[in-house]
Amino acid sequence: MSIDTYKLTSTEEPTDEILSQLMREAAEEAARKRAEATAQFFNQLKSDAQKIEAAW
Repeated sequence: MSIDTYKLTSTEEPTDEILSQLMREAAEEAARKRAEATAQFFNQLKSDAQKIEAAW
């Protein structure tokens, strides 16, 4: 069984190697999404601050 053919709904238990790879990929995706969300938050914060400053 490989990571490409394993399904989480499978009746087979994943091997330690596959489980480790799944966990690693999930952690990498979570870190990427967190970085994107943080960047978006600070970009929005900067934009809002510029709008407020312009209104003064």
